[in-house]
Amino acid sequence: MGGRGRRHEAGERQVTLELIKEAEIQGARFDAACSAIGLSPRTVRRWRDAGVGDDRRAGPRTPPAHALTKEERTRIIEVATSLEFRDMSPKQIVPQLADKGIYIASESSFYRVLHDEQLMAHRESSKPRTHHKPNEYVATAPGQVWTWDITYLRGPIRGTFFYLYLAIDIFSRKIVAAEVHSDESTTLAGPLIERACTKECVDPRRLVLHADNGGPMKGSTMLATLQRLGVAASFSRPAVSNDNPYSESVFRTLKYRPGYPRTPFAAIEQARQWVDSFVRGYNTEHFHSAIRISVLDVATRGDGPTTPATGLRSVTSCSIPQKLGIWVALCTNQFVDNYLDAHRRRLQSILGYVTSEPFERSHWGARQPA
Repeated sequence: MGGRGRRHEAGERQVTLELIKEAEIQGARFDAACSAIGLSPRTVRRWRDAGVGDDRRAGPRTPPAHALTKEERTRIIEVATSLEFRDMSPKQIVPQLADKGIYIASESSFYRVLHDEQLMAHRESSKPRTHHKPNEYVATAPGQVWTWDITYLRGPIRGTFFYLYLAIDIFSRKIVAAEVHSDESTTLAGPLIERACTKECVDPRRLVLHADNGGPMKGSTMLATLQRLGVAASFSRPAVSNDNPYSESVFRTLKYRPGYPRTPFAAIEQARQWVDSFVRGYNTEHFHSAIRISVLDVATRGDGPTTPATGLRSVTSCSIPQKLGIWVALCTNQFVDNYLDAHRRRLQSILGYVTSEPFERSHWGARQPA
């Protein structure tokens, strides 16, 4: 409902302010509520301070001096639909008219008038262009959709690298395979996925493995291994850089965590040891916001209630409420009390969602295998 210069009457402003106030009571942040409704926070604050009233802007009272007249608009339609120009676009019509010493309007004016008159339909004999939503794989449980990629780890000599092969389950966010090798090869990728399926007790015939369009991902050895195992291969769309976000997110977490070495790895054994320690921490200690502030392998330690759909256990049911209780006990300022009231409601809704309901599905925007 936003947009620069748009008018908002008194009734519309009143409804908007009530909706934002209700969202804040439910625990939403003020800026986020304004953004969701399409308004600037400064605009809403101005409405609150000034009280609800009509838009006092009076203009414009006269049309722009350079606006097209009714006769000019009619002339544009007549020319564009004439026998000579009916199969041409405005980009071709305007230059041809200029060659004849005729100027009616600019290309943008032609387009605008034709749009207003619903005359911009596809007029060529070719099939009109269609836009399709990319197919997606939906994971409703672990072991259904994996994604994998390769990233560089700096080696001891400038310009040399070790290569980290990493696969992740997009539903549980668990790293199911991680190996460091001295070269990037398709012959190393196939056995990695095969060992991961065996270790995770996953039926390869029910598994989808997504990757980008790199050489090791689409190599003949890798594809032959996937075909032998019965794994469905999925690849990113051409020229689309964000079709493999889960693997890229893990690499971002890996390389920007505080313990990541500031100097290159001296040997491949050192790189392997560091990656192994990272995987253990990521799978057993790291709090994952994407799975509602849960730790992946807490089920092996028996902390927290089990989430029905996944067998995972949430540690938020004990840790966050305890911290929240400490914060509330320390509060004496009324402003801080109000601030915590809103966040208490948010946390309670999050906790109830984690511990009493199963996970929803994880969406996957990837092309189906041919």
